[in-house]
Amino acid sequence: MMLRSLAAIGAAMIALAAPGSAQKDLSNPGSAFAKEQPRGNWQAVVTRTERGHLIGNPDADTRLIEFVSYTCGHCAHFAVQGEPALDLTLLMPGKMAVEVRPVLRNALDLTVSLLAQCGDPAGFKDRHRAFMYAQDKWLAKFTSAPQSQQAIWARADKASRMNAASALGLADMLIKRGQSAAEVNACIMDDAAAQKLIDNGTADRLDFDIQGTPSFALDGKLLNQVHNWDALYPVLSAHFAPAPSKGLSTSD
Repeated sequence: MMLRSLAAIGAAMIALAAPGSAQKDLSNPGSAFAKEQPRGNWQAVVTRTERGHLIGNPDADTRLIEFVSYTCGHCAHFAVQGEPALDLTLLMPGKMAVEVRPVLRNALDLTVSLLAQCGDPAGFKDRHRAFMYAQDKWLAKFTSAPQSQQAIWARADKASRMNAASALGLADMLIKRGQSAAEVNACIMDDAAAQKLIDNGTADRLDFDIQGTPSFALDGKLLNQVHNWDALYPVLSAHFAPAPSKGLSTSD
């Protein structure tokens, strides 16, 4: 059975040109660290969510949703410029968590999104950034391919996803990082996972009225006209700015 919405996705694809003795005993129920993630390490914590992957402290008071397309050049730029800054300033100390959700603009987005979520959720951030950082290389292979080949990849079915992942070097990126070819191929051919990505994207568009990528939602509210790090930075700075001191009152 064909995946729902693949015709629309395919059409978009065509258009894409301390010492031990001093440590707490973690086995001791009374230990202050028994249920606490080590400080300064939250940026390494990744959990799978219903519509994406959450990076950081899941109990953080602030949550940012990052809507990205793997074929979007501005998204790749944000991954390089903004994501490491968020790691250091807000994710690492546990002040905020970032949920990455894929936006499917075309069939190639679907293939890369399947690969980004392939494997242990703990490795998602590394896979996500690997595809973003190398976007110019694998996307150039797509744009230089004959139109007839691009049309095949635009079908987005199992065979065309496998063909694209192989021809563009996408599958090899994960295999070289230690994942088995069998696991990677199974992820690419997983029609149920593909349909889930499509359904999630539809739900996000309905819930947030996403107009472009990257887009961001802060604590459940879409940030209007915020599509890059330069625009997001002042929003977050204001959000986390300390409350102004009221000072001492001189009135009776």
